[in-house]
Amino acid sequence: MSAAAVPVTVPPVAAGSLRRLLPRRADYTGLRRSWPRDLAAGVTVAIVALPLALAFGVATGVGAAVGLVTAVIAGAVAAVFGGSSLQVSGPTGAMTVVLVPLVAERGPAVVYPVAVLAGGIVIAAALLRAGRLLGYVPWPLIEGFTVGIAVVIAAQQVPAALGVDRPEVENAAAGAALALGRFVTAPHWIVVGLLLLAVVLTAGLPRLHRSLPGSLVAVAVVTVVAGVTGADVATIGSLPSGLPVPALPDLGGLGGLIGPALAVAFLAALESLLSARVADGMTDAPRSDADRELLGQGLANLASGICGGMPATGAIARTAVNARAGARTRVAALTHAVLLAGVVYGAAGLVGHIPLVALAGVLLVTAWRMVERHTVRAVLTSTRGDALVFALTAVATVALDLVIAVAVGMALAVVVAVARMAATTRTVPVEVSSPEVDGDVEHDLLTRHVLAYRIDGPLFFATVSRFLAEVTATADVRVVILRLSAVALLDASGARALGEVVEDLAERGITVLVKGASPEHLRLLDAVGTLQPLVDRGHVFADLPAAVAHALHHVSTTAVR
Repeated sequence: MSAAAVPVTVPPVAAGSLRRLLPRRADYTGLRRSWPRDLAAGVTVAIVALPLALAFGVATGVGAAVGLVTAVIAGAVAAVFGGSSLQVSGPTGAMTVVLVPLVAERGPAVVYPVAVLAGGIVIAAALLRAGRLLGYVPWPLIEGFTVGIAVVIAAQQVPAALGVDRPEVENAAAGAALALGRFVTAPHWIVVGLLLLAVVLTAGLPRLHRSLPGSLVAVAVVTVVAGVTGADVATIGSLPSGLPVPALPDLGGLGGLIGPALAVAFLAALESLLSARVADGMTDAPRSDADRELLGQGLANLASGICGGMPATGAIARTAVNARAGARTRVAALTHAVLLAGVVYGAAGLVGHIPLVALAGVLLVTAWRMVERHTVRAVLTSTRGDALVFALTAVATVALDLVIAVAVGMALAVVVAVARMAATTRTVPVEVSSPEVDGDVEHDLLTRHVLAYRIDGPLFFATVSRFLAEVTATADVRVVILRLSAVALLDASGARALGEVVEDLAERGITVLVKGASPEHLRLLDAVGTLQPLVDRGHVFADLPAAVAHALHHVSTTAVR
């Protein structure tokens, strides 16, 4: 048979896994009944998303048009291919934190290839079924990460909020301090007045009634007031009507974007999965599929970069609005994207008159709302270790960058977890029973120079030193019985420590018997070389009475030193 005629087959398991990640008719179950609510929810979300998309595009340094395009393209693609029926995707504040220094260094066009590369990475993560890994990210780290992002978003808005030029520094907090210094030397009180108006309307109107779109009203009112008063304030400027055509990236320079793309991909995956989880808890709609959500977000970033948009993620605030508005299917998120597309093509001229200070006010309120005060209190009052993970992650997010902050937080969380596990490990002298012994068993065994230890908890690298110190400190004993049935975890370090215990005590004329090791632990002890000497001597037992009987026989036939 020729090479061209060789049939290509896909393994059934792989084909089934891939099919599970693709759109299906069941995604729109109940649409005949829910479409009025879905359309209404889509309109509501579009009203909320419009000023945010503009603001995040401006804050990133790529312009309001790119923010709108991202909301349209990424929002539509993620709605169709994503794993949540309620997820609303688009540009987010967390993503601006990563992109602002990158755009400042390499120019606005860098967001297109970064979005494409990040999309490919997230798609690969979906195919590798990495969605489950979110469960391994500690809650204090996520909360510290969120607080740090909120601080950075707020700091990024300070120059526009005060009407001064953005300082040429990479760190947002440092830039905010420099902007404040420039304002003090040459204050713009009209800008401050417009900022306060935007903040009051954005934060206050929803308190009067949940359905009031505070951010959209704030942007509209500040735009009108600035126009009527003739205030000299910076505006968004002219927007192109329709989708921009991104310039082809320099393929030779793509290698230098792998690092930023990995950071964007990580953030897109993390925030999207968290947002989908929030949606799961707000309604009784079908639960989200983490791996399919990754595929949808990967395709959304790929499409956004190709069509002239910036990287996107699932947006927690917009997703929550969608759920509260009564959405049931993906039609709501699609409606939101279609309406924003109408703005791109039909209202670009109006959008260009919006003052930057209005968008800064909206984002300052958004940053404030990201921080849930009761959650912060809960983390800080839980344990010192969790509070330290939270605080260090938040500080590292503000002072360094998101990827380093997550790495630092995860490293500290692992150290805290290991310390807690180590603290639970005990070697406890225990009472044992045996038909060979009458009366006070423990006392009788001790008088015969036999001591039984039960090891409670994990025996691993962090507990080895304490275990060695406790067991090898044994004196006036001829036989030590180590009961391993309560060992929850054994690693190579723990297995080697057992070998050292055997050798150390043997040099002092003390015999070690092992009882109750699980098959997994026996395999590890054998692989490390600890078990074979004990097996050769017949010192490994499945039950305690046999171990006790052997110990007493050993003592009775051996001269006591």
